[in-house]
Amino acid sequence: MNLQFAQLIVNGIAVGSIIALAAVGLTLTLGILRLSNFAHGDFLTLGAYLTFILNTLFKINIWLSMVIAAVGTVAAMLLSEKLLWSRMRSIRANSTTFIIISIGLALFIRNGIIFIWGGSNKNYDLPISSAIDVGGLKIQPNQLLVFVLAILIILVLHYVLQNTKIGKAMRAVADDLDLARVSGINVDQVILWTWVMTGSLTSLGGSMYGLITAVRPNMGWFLILPLFASVILGGIGNPYGAIAAAFIIGIAQETSTPLLGSQYKQGVALLIMILVLLVRPKGLFKGTI
Repeated sequence: MNLQFAQLIVNGIAVGSIIALAAVGLTLTLGILRLSNFAHGDFLTLGAYLTFILNTLFKINIWLSMVIAAVGTVAAMLLSEKLLWSRMRSIRANSTTFIIISIGLALFIRNGIIFIWGGSNKNYDLPISSAIDVGGLKIQPNQLLVFVLAILIILVLHYVLQNTKIGKAMRAVADDLDLARVSGINVDQVILWTWVMTGSLTSLGGSMYGLITAVRPNMGWFLILPLFASVILGGIGNPYGAIAAAFIIGIAQETSTPLLGSQYKQGVALLIMILVLLVRPKGLFKGTI
């Protein structure tokens, strides 16, 4: 295998790990809450900025900063649920209204970040580390950490969804909301835990994206199309499908750069999604919608 191509695959796996975490959160909100949240990418950015502030301004360890930032991002998502989404559901707003509100929320968060922290790129306060040489491949320690952390988090998510009471309730609500409600499942509690899991995964994805790139106001916005592509490609509401699709898209985006250039990465993600949907209209895996 060409060394340059192998290097791009390594980069794609690192990016795919981040897309996977955020895409799981997005597919949960789509599958359980039936919400196409275009502010999802900007919550990812918020997580990265909160980590940056804690790490650089308060000199808190980067890993602890990520955890605290996840709590802050969850709080912001719960606030949006309280002020926006629960009220829209109570008046039975249509899907178009939800999409327009989510786009407005995305713009509000992004411009708020620019207003508070400015538009320049930021970097975490981390020691400089040299790349690991593996057979000529240059693997940044942060890329390896991102991949390992993503796998660990995905394993924890699998355990929660398959073996805990709330995980089983979430799967029941995703399959059939009305049936779950009449079966005695506390849907409000499921909604709360959906936001907690979504906020945690999305914030950690943003924080880890900041490890391998700079922290910037539009980082999440540039990821929103690959995120939606992963969710749709993997089957809406299917977290495992979203993870698999995220790695496919991450690798495809990075390996396309020598031929197309980095500016067309998003186009590659959408092209893959369209080609697969022409053959499998419901995505690669079975979804809940």
